[in-house]
Amino acid sequence: MEEEHTTKRLTRKEKRLLRQQGKQPKENYQEKLNFNLRHFDPLTENQKVAFNSFNQDKNLMLHGIAGTGKSFMAMYLSLKQILGDPDSPYKRIVIVRTVVPTRDMGFLPGNSKEKTKVYEAPYYAICNELFGRGDAYDYLKNKNLIEFISTSFIRGITLNDSIVIVDEMQNATLHELDSVITRIGHNCKVIFCGDFRQTDFTREHEKNGLTDFMRIVKSMRSFNLIEFDANDIVRSALVKEYIILKDKMRIIT
Repeated sequence: MEEEHTTKRLTRKEKRLLRQQGKQPKENYQEKLNFNLRHFDPLTENQKVAFNSFNQDKNLMLHGIAGTGKSFMAMYLSLKQILGDPDSPYKRIVIVRTVVPTRDMGFLPGNSKEKTKVYEAPYYAICNELFGRGDAYDYLKNKNLIEFISTSFIRGITLNDSIVIVDEMQNATLHELDSVITRIGHNCKVIFCGDFRQTDFTREHEKNGLTDFMRIVKSMRSFNLIEFDANDIVRSALVKEYIILKDKMRIIT
């Protein structure tokens, strides 16, 4: 598998040393990290559309059934741009997720960081696959290249110079989705990922909130909404077979 070199910004000490040597570092100068981002090509036509739209600097809504690689693509494309492009205007990835199913984190032990840890498990797995090492996600977080935020703490902040991945959006209320998108500041790109069919909501007005939000985003020129179906399932043959049969039988989970 082909690999790409990844990069990180210079530390303050390294910048100071460059100035002492009479060299002025660029604002977004980057140097190689000690591990590599693996190269992945799109596997389906809709994945190709997602890759092309991202490279055209579009905001994305990746919507569709499970197993189509929505979260994986969002992380891969974001990391590729931030780590591989020294002129990228984006300095970090901000992952935003709601706390499900209750949106109340009080039942979990520990402080807010410890409570959110359980919801970060998918990104540990994704980064492990992208970099081939289990500590990649923590390493990137420690370098402030990745930040995880729950919708519980999104109010009152402004996100700048970031690629914002709003994952599992089907479990966010319209109010939460509205709170997230109105936090977007300068030099940001947004990727929404999810599938309204997988929502944990049981009340009709909560389900309608997501579809209302999708209608708004679909009408925005700055967004491309890409629908993934059974033909885009890449997780495994078993998952593909199961989902196709479930849809044929009109069984709603």
